[in-house]
Amino acid sequence: MGTTIAKNKKAFYDYEILETLEAGIELKGSEVKSVRFGRINLKDSFVRIIKGEAFLLGAHVSYPDSANPYFKPNETRDRRLLLHRKQIDKLLGHVMQDGLTITVLSVYLNDKNRIKVQIALAKGKSLHDKRESIKRKEADREARAAIKRYG
Repeated sequence: MGTTIAKNKKAFYDYEILETLEAGIELKGSEVKSVRFGRINLKDSFVRIIKGEAFLLGAHVSYPDSANPYFKPNETRDRRLLLHRKQIDKLLGHVMQDGLTITVLSVYLNDKNRIKVQIALAKGKSLHDKRESIKRKEADREARAAIKRYG
């Protein structure tokens, strides 16, 4: 994994991550420039498999000021993810049988300077699990602060 452009921090809070995958993303002209500048929001985004193809839904890519004003793509349009057929079938099987969700974790530039999306098979957390993860995070933060103070 190369340079991270955007992360979906809420995904780690709402879901228990089981398996991750790397996927390419199909972008139009000025969207590439916007993503490289970090003008992408993954907060409410998720992945759906529609007619045998994986799509990223709910991601917001704002259009750059330097782009042609007559070409304004829809900022929240569905973007196709580039995956192999076997990967899509495997994801679809897990979603249909196990009741899992496919969520987006991050968008990054790989070693060859291509924009990639890290997606994950995830299981939703219950309210109890969310509270437990908050307690664990606070305890870690306090421990780090104590070590910093007395170390």
